[in-house]
Amino acid sequence: MTQLTKTIRDLAADLAAGRTSSVALTEQMLARAEAHRAQGGHAYVGLDGEQALMEARASDAARAAGLVPSPLAGIPLSIKDLFDVKGQVSSAASLALAEAPPAVADAGAVARLRAAGAILLGRTNMSEFAFSGLGLNPHYGTPRHPHDGARVAGGSTSGGAVTVALGMAAGALGTDTGGSIRIPSAFCGLTGFKPTAAAVSLAGTVPLSRSLDSAGPIAHSVDCCAILHAVLSGHAIAAHAPALKGLRFGFTLDYVGANVEPQVQQAYARALDELRAAGAQVEQFDFPELLELPTINGGGGLVAAEAWHWHRALLDEKGAQYDQRVAARIRRGQQQGAADYIDLLDARARLIGVARRRLAPFDAWLMPSVAIVAPEVAPLEADDATFFATNGLVLRNASVINFLDGCALSLPCHADGELPVGLGICGLAGADDTVLQIGRAVEALLRGNAKE
Repeated sequence: MTQLTKTIRDLAADLAAGRTSSVALTEQMLARAEAHRAQGGHAYVGLDGEQALMEARASDAARAAGLVPSPLAGIPLSIKDLFDVKGQVSSAASLALAEAPPAVADAGAVARLRAAGAILLGRTNMSEFAFSGLGLNPHYGTPRHPHDGARVAGGSTSGGAVTVALGMAAGALGTDTGGSIRIPSAFCGLTGFKPTAAAVSLAGTVPLSRSLDSAGPIAHSVDCCAILHAVLSGHAIAAHAPALKGLRFGFTLDYVGANVEPQVQQAYARALDELRAAGAQVEQFDFPELLELPTINGGGGLVAAEAWHWHRALLDEKGAQYDQRVAARIRRGQQQGAADYIDLLDARARLIGVARRRLAPFDAWLMPSVAIVAPEVAPLEADDATFFATNGLVLRNASVINFLDGCALSLPCHADGELPVGLGICGLAGADDTVLQIGRAVEALLRGNAKE
């Protein structure tokens, strides 16, 4: 394990043993962030170096006095640019909000991280208003893939993923409305957790879809995500990893199994084979109702309807300052009436009921987190049709979980030397602890250190 990929628990152990200090960690990560920026990188839209070092010095002093509020104490993290931080502007990486008044209080999630003793390094770049799975941003630059600069990092929490992958933060606070934590995690070879939407407060965040938004972590391991989620949700998360033998995993070829890129399919199939070899039951099941989703969401879905509600006045005033691809998607919500919106809510409730029946036999639902590996930036920037088609395919699998009000992990499942691929471990509302526990066991297997 390199210094860049140390887990939160490893860093906490280093701090506890006196092998490092919060100031040293913060200085190292700020230096990497400054170097990244100097080389043309766009992961952060704003660094709070002076404030972060003040917090780190205070954390070291508190530790010396025996005050360590959580495993996050003294650990540097990055914050997506749609969470309020007191005294800062939450621009959601848009020029339309660049001159908005500074926040008067921390967002609920930020306040929890601060109370846990985390060090907040700065605000990360993103798809404008979190409305894309690709991570392109024409205003603040597009964060590039950490291992192949010709490719996207994935969105919308693009900058957050890059800060973790390149050692500019030990973990990132992101949001996920249709995959915005899991997509960049899958593309960048990281672990991301989208919790049940109600599990983490969204107070003090710039919303995209009030029905579908959720807040969660991107980090280097399931344990990192569990530590962060425990702080963000206020609920203790069990560290138990169940035996894989006898667990029942379901997968479907309906909808989420179609048009999967060969490299993704190979990595995914290899992961399923490893689970079978470990004694898990891995069974195909039918979920044909998922094929209704393109029709249900044909008018832009809940995202467009709810985004239009929030953006309509701002679009009227500052529409020219938006990324026009984002503006076009938001404006689709203008075409939906109240009856259309209620139809969407009813369709969602119906499919959640179907999902409960379909998934009842299984401990978790498996799918490729994203159907393709990270695409190249240039074709997406050059052509609207390519952008929208690719964006739709990238969002397709992950967004199913948001629509069903579920929770999901994305774990790296690619072989060394391959472009990263994510394995989705999914459950329905309230299954967060189960998904994280199963994720620990699957991660250990895929990393080659599973317990018998």
